[in-house]
Amino acid sequence: MRKTVLVLVTLCAFCVSASAQQGARPASVKAASASASATSVPTTIVSSTIKGQYLETRSADVYVGQCFANGEVNLTGHEAIVAWHITEGKWDGVSLAGLTVVGAIKAKATLGDPYSTPYPAKSVLFVDQNATPLQRQALLNFAQDMGGELLHNVVRVVDTQIDMEVLAAHSARARLRAGEFVTVETRAIGDKDHLCGNEDTFYPPLTATTHAMPAVAMTDQYRGTDLNIVWELHDKRSAFVGTFEKNQLLAASR
Repeated sequence: MRKTVLVLVTLCAFCVSASAQQGARPASVKAASASASATSVPTTIVSSTIKGQYLETRSADVYVGQCFANGEVNLTGHEAIVAWHITEGKWDGVSLAGLTVVGAIKAKATLGDPYSTPYPAKSVLFVDQNATPLQRQALLNFAQDMGGELLHNVVRVVDTQIDMEVLAAHSARARLRAGEFVTVETRAIGDKDHLCGNEDTFYPPLTATTHAMPAVAMTDQYRGTDLNIVWELHDKRSAFVGTFEKNQLLAASR
């Protein structure tokens, strides 16, 4: 009789323990589920488009015959200036319409030469002084996205007055001034700019464009101490004047 009672007590104690454990599990699962529901926020992907005008100069001719281009490889073409003037659109969700950002670049070899290794390059970024703090950061992020390896190693950022103007569509005439550091003026290529008769666009633009025309850089000047070099070049077939358009995908909360 005692054995029977002892067995029954043991079985009852086991059942109570198991029931308590099973009852505790749903509470734990519910807590984890509630926590996950609280932290997970539905998101959607939003596409934002930014567009505007683009200007580029190099210290090597870009519109040139192959024989002349080969003669410049590794002797020149290490320097470049790139500039974007935004006419409409946002980057990182921030409107940049009407603002401009400029980069001055010093590479290790001729930019665009497939047999050279120009990177890592050093660069200085000039940001429109009219930008708000949010716009300033968005301009920097935009320029580095567009420039890629060209603008990966930024040694200095300068806030300054920037004036950029494309004087007529498809005319290749443009002007750029970034403070006292950068001065560029371009014009269209004419008959007198053909030296050997075999000229072509030997080097494409350094960054993505929707349209770009090679041009003569009447003035291509950089003055600054951060790249350990300054340059002033005139009347070289070393420029591009064009347009750009870029889509950015952003995750937005619903």
